[in-house]
Amino acid sequence: MVMDEKSEGISSEMPMQHEVSHDKLGTAEEGGLSDPNHVELHRALKARHITMIAIGGAIGTGLIIGTGEALAKAGPGAILIAYAWVGFIVYLVMCALGEMAAWLPLPSGFTGYAVRFCDPALGFTLGWTYWFKYIILSPNQLTAGALVISYWIPTEKVNAGVWITVFLILIVSINYFGVKFFGEFEFWLSSFKVIVILGIILLSFILMLGGGPDHDRKGFRYWRDPGAFNTYIKEGDAGRFLAFWSTMVSATFAYLGTELVGVTVGEAQNPRKTIPRAIKLTFYRILVFYVLSVLLVGTLVKFNDKKLAFAIGATSSAAASPFVVAIENSGIPVLSHILNACILLFVFSAANSDLYIATRTLYGLAREDKAPKIFARTDSRGVPVYSLAICSVIALLAYMNVSNDSRTVFKYFVNLVTIFGLLTWISILVTHIYFIRARKAQNVPDSDLAYVAPFGAVGSYGALAFCILIAFTKNYDVFTHNPKWGNFDYKNFITAYLGIPLYLILITGYKLVTKCKGVKPEEADLWSGKDEIDREEAAYLARKSAEAEKHAQAGWFYRNFVSWLF
Repeated sequence: MVMDEKSEGISSEMPMQHEVSHDKLGTAEEGGLSDPNHVELHRALKARHITMIAIGGAIGTGLIIGTGEALAKAGPGAILIAYAWVGFIVYLVMCALGEMAAWLPLPSGFTGYAVRFCDPALGFTLGWTYWFKYIILSPNQLTAGALVISYWIPTEKVNAGVWITVFLILIVSINYFGVKFFGEFEFWLSSFKVIVILGIILLSFILMLGGGPDHDRKGFRYWRDPGAFNTYIKEGDAGRFLAFWSTMVSATFAYLGTELVGVTVGEAQNPRKTIPRAIKLTFYRILVFYVLSVLLVGTLVKFNDKKLAFAIGATSSAAASPFVVAIENSGIPVLSHILNACILLFVFSAANSDLYIATRTLYGLAREDKAPKIFARTDSRGVPVYSLAICSVIALLAYMNVSNDSRTVFKYFVNLVTIFGLLTWISILVTHIYFIRARKAQNVPDSDLAYVAPFGAVGSYGALAFCILIAFTKNYDVFTHNPKWGNFDYKNFITAYLGIPLYLILITGYKLVTKCKGVKPEEADLWSGKDEIDREEAAYLARKSAEAEKHAQAGWFYRNFVSWLF
């Protein structure tokens, strides 16, 4: 079975009694020293670490910086529609994943479901696709970091390679120190990110109503002048539609990583309750963190504002984030610099966690004989050093900034990450469709499930069709940007569509080498491990019931005022 970062990364470091025996758990906690091959991880990540890593991973450069490019290209109305619609698609993906995870919370996450319910080749391909996504995310975050710093220090004064080197040394060191240090570091950084983004939303609302030093009640003024919809490539309605469709890349990139929450809760105690609750709360997180943020920033910054780094004619010291531009325009002294520093921390946190996930994904693939065995070796502290080394070397792609503009390099990486992320979502949706077929073939009614996707197979088919459509058309401008085919934008074409042939080659190659066949609905394994999970849940509920009275008041406060965030 193919394993992703949750199977042998995050999940394997949780104290899951059903995964390992007490003796083996003890070995893992000692760093695998009794194992002569050193292939065990430390089990040092706590539930609070995992929860905040998952949440923090969903608030990153896509929302904070990617919205700047989308706003400059398409306008506030276009990005609001795009982020809301793609958010709904993400919700459908999460519902599909949640239905499978609530039925059978496998440690291997969605790659395990692909192997069981659909085809081993799909599970293999999904594992590698997920790794490709995260090895590109690390250099992308380093590029974003250089872009953020250029707000203070233009690249003409200090080359972006200097900041990339500093960031890279720091994140490799943090990952090398061991998972306990990494988990605690990311917990506090992710907590800080949630507080900051909520603060940004509140501040943006106040500024929109004229509560800033300029007392300018902007409202939706910029939706009228220069307008809610910019034009791209062509003028008129056709140009406005092309601009809107081009924002699908930015919107999709912003939501990548949301599926981490689904995989994390798949490892949770009491999954029959926590998974449905987490999926439902995903809808509100999308609404608050993404849609509301995009709506507010579109009222505060014009799409042709020269202070936007991605705007036409922007200077090299322009702000990477539209939120920084909004604060600067409102006349609040110093705060724009403070927010830019916070965004730099966001980017650093994302780069750190992405390198961790890439490392553990490769480690998990090696443990399952889907990658060279050397990548499964750990040192005495349980760190998969060879996996970390190769992922760190690939992160050197960020040095493309040395000879190219940061904005251009950022766009290349966004293209690559987006296509791999879309292929991950496509695989999850296909797996869910096969899961429903297997349930029907084996006469498992909806009433037996702890959670049923509200839109069922229809929702997954619809989301699947839309994800495929975006995958093929998301970078249409490489064909239409210039009518002369001699100026064909081959760099953007390669980065935009490289993932599709690679995905097909992996599936085909695995099937040819292993001679594996697709799983028939009536033969899909829906039951292995379910009884054990049910017994664990019963024991957990009994234990929690005994503690309920003691923590009743605290639990009420958490449920009503805090839990919706997480």
